[in-house]
Amino acid sequence: MELFSKKLDLAKSLTEIKAKNGQIGLVPTMGALHPGHLSLVQQALDENEQVVVSIFVNPTQFDNPSDLNKYPRDLEGDLDLLSGLSQNIWVYNPEPDDLYDGDVRSKSYDFGALEQVMEGRFRQGHFDGVGSVLNLLFRAVSPNRAYFGEKDYQQLLIVKELTRLESLDLEIVGCPIYREPNGLAMSSRNKRLSEDGLQQASLIYQSLLWAKDHFDQLSIAELKTAINRRFELRPEFELEYFEIATADQLETVTENQGETSCRGFIAAFLEGVRLIDNMGLN
Repeated sequence: MELFSKKLDLAKSLTEIKAKNGQIGLVPTMGALHPGHLSLVQQALDENEQVVVSIFVNPTQFDNPSDLNKYPRDLEGDLDLLSGLSQNIWVYNPEPDDLYDGDVRSKSYDFGALEQVMEGRFRQGHFDGVGSVLNLLFRAVSPNRAYFGEKDYQQLLIVKELTRLESLDLEIVGCPIYREPNGLAMSSRNKRLSEDGLQQASLIYQSLLWAKDHFDQLSIAELKTAINRRFELRPEFELEYFEIATADQLETVTENQGETSCRGFIAAFLEGVRLIDNMGLN
């Protein structure tokens, strides 16, 4: 396993792989790795000759400076986890000035309706930051494939749109959500929860399951009212949103249209930690 801090050094080494027509997989992360990340890395290892894992806490996608400062960082632990998985992994862990070429600012993107709802609505500028850092990573690595978990489902669709806007030739691979034993979507943020909070957080997963089980029986309005009520009865939570949207364009669903594929999305705060999850409902 090799560690790179400079993108020019990484690009030089990758040139040798590309010269042999080797397939390159990229797994972009912000570190604080967990088994969910490792599942993405394993899929990338299975499908490519060389895998690059980026570990970079991107400052331009945080609308809350406190959230950026509190984001867990453990490079040594991350490297230990990756080395236990495979030695055929290269890690890119740059300083912001290296990746952004000294100009650490977001590029402005028009992701259309995809960025107007849910995460885009509640986190102003978030997807400009995501798009900017991924565009830079994609150009630094020039991978054949890049791997993303479906926990950040809205981001997954944004990334696919980014490749179209930037005319990038790579495959975006969406991977299933990896969950804690109690169903909570695995996230680096979970490390900030107490042991009790970690168990209570299963309400998010259980609520999505309930919505899935009742999707064909209740109206959309009834589903949303019931889910909101579940959180009102648990004052330790602050529900930011529960939305039902189409799986392909994230258009808000107001009535069950039968064959249209829909997903439920939740964002909620617990112990000051913002947690998100989603699930296909039909």
